[in-house]
Amino acid sequence: MKKTIEEHAARFDEYAAEYDTDQSEEYRACASLVVDHADPGPDDVVLDLGCGTGAIGLALAPKAKRVVGRDISEGMMEQAREKAAEQGLDNVEFGYGEFRDPDYDGEVDVVVSNFAMHHLSDEEKREAIHAIADLGPRRFVLGDVMFFGAPDPDEPFYSPEVDDPATVGTLADALTDAGFALVAVEQVHEQVGVLVAERAGGRVEVEE
Repeated sequence: MKKTIEEHAARFDEYAAEYDTDQSEEYRACASLVVDHADPGPDDVVLDLGCGTGAIGLALAPKAKRVVGRDISEGMMEQAREKAAEQGLDNVEFGYGEFRDPDYDGEVDVVVSNFAMHHLSDEEKREAIHAIADLGPRRFVLGDVMFFGAPDPDEPFYSPEVDDPATVGTLADALTDAGFALVAVEQVHEQVGVLVAERAGGRVEVEE
């Protein structure tokens, strides 16, 4: 991680109010694909990691039993809470949590994340994916900045001073090592995509 968690949180707190209006077409396309692939049922609990202002979680809430959002930025989550109230959604909650320590020990069927994990180093991403696997979901949908080929240093989609994207291969290996099977890869841009991973047999029961 190129910045500390506290530095990332402060940066997102600062522009939380403008976050939703300052997004690229690629970001919006990625978010739409994450929502489509997550596809929760009425009995499913969804965990949205790096939930930000709630774009993914709030879109899934009408279809899911419950949505739990986790983020490190209180400013971003406050925006999410306000939007949930405006939309009359009472099956969502937002609280502090990190990728490698989501601070959630309830059941979860689907985990989603959009444009957040790229702040972690490759080893931290691997640790995060294992932490997600330990929660026992049947599906994990990751939309993020990722490299489908060699990145063009003159035209990076990301900010090198704060972001640390991985290659698709690195992410695929981490998912496989954590017990997932990669079932879909959606390329939005040479440096943006969505990975869909599932477990054979569905959700794993986690021992208390």
